[in-house]
Amino acid sequence: MSMIQEFKNFALKGNVMDLAIGVIIGGAFSTIVNSIVKDLIMPVVGLATGGLDFSNLFIRLGHVPATFKGNPDSYKDLQTAGIAVFGYGAFITVLINFIILAFIIFLMVKFINNLHKPSQTAPAATPEDVLLLREIRDSLKNSPRV
Repeated sequence: MSMIQEFKNFALKGNVMDLAIGVIIGGAFSTIVNSIVKDLIMPVVGLATGGLDFSNLFIRLGHVPATFKGNPDSYKDLQTAGIAVFGYGAFITVLINFIILAFIIFLMVKFINNLHKPSQTAPAATPEDVLLLREIRDSLKNSPRV
């Protein structure tokens, strides 16, 4: 088998194609989750914490030069100017995004697993030939051996 044929067989296997589709859908799904976190959840969290904006929480590590033109209390302005900042607020936001994404994926997998479960119907009645064979087996067990 030629190397091209082997590669074609590998690339077109179900698992590789499933993975590619999963990566594409995952990329699109992360946009949705980021919007949920940024536009829906973080404003509620900010309201509950008294208007605290996690994305702007940071510790300035470097000094602000005299030529700095921007807001010294703005994480984005300081980063743009190349000043060293420890942006733990951005990390908190990404961590919340991850937790929400993981929970949503958990719910999706749980839902899909429930779809795959066989229905909880009563077991089928034992066929007559099986019952007859069981009776024969039991009678042979109980008969005296010669």
